[in-house]
Amino acid sequence: METVRRNKEIDMLNGSIWNKLPRFALPVAVTAVLSQLFNASDVAIVGNFTGELRNVSVAAVGTNSAIIGLFVNLFVGISLGVNVVIANAIGRGERETVRRATHPSILTALLLGVAVTLLGEVLAPELLKLLRTPDDVFPYALLYLRIYMLGAPVILLYNFEAAIFRSIGDTKTPLIALALSGVLNI
Repeated sequence: METVRRNKEIDMLNGSIWNKLPRFALPVAVTAVLSQLFNASDVAIVGNFTGELRNVSVAAVGTNSAIIGLFVNLFVGISLGVNVVIANAIGRGERETVRRATHPSILTALLLGVAVTLLGEVLAPELLKLLRTPDDVFPYALLYLRIYMLGAPVILLYNFEAAIFRSIGDTKTPLIALALSGVLNI
């Protein structure tokens, strides 16, 4: 495993960028598209399987898209710091710095995820009120947001792990993980 990672590091750091850039960027772009499809799949599922509550259910999921987008983009932004630190250390050949940055980032992701879950559970009603969620949609939107917030530790862990993999030049592993979780979500 260490040899594979070392070869990827060398591959990303040496030679022409033009043949490496598409191999690195394409999985990142596909990952971004798949991330957006999570909410769309939720809308499709509740729209097709909630019977007479179809309109209210779709509205509940749609109401939360702004809140969820805010949280997910916040998670991605925070995880980029890990990416920068690790990629920089790899570029300088400082393996000990890579190790020291990797392990605490995983713990940070889990602890931050638990904090976001707790905070999200408490603030969910207020966030939905700020969005002026209609009364008939509110209980369903609140339930959806609270369920979503329970997954915050996993979402943060994914984003931090994806940042670690990307920092060593591996963009395919995060894409595969997101594709599998998309299938599980559906």
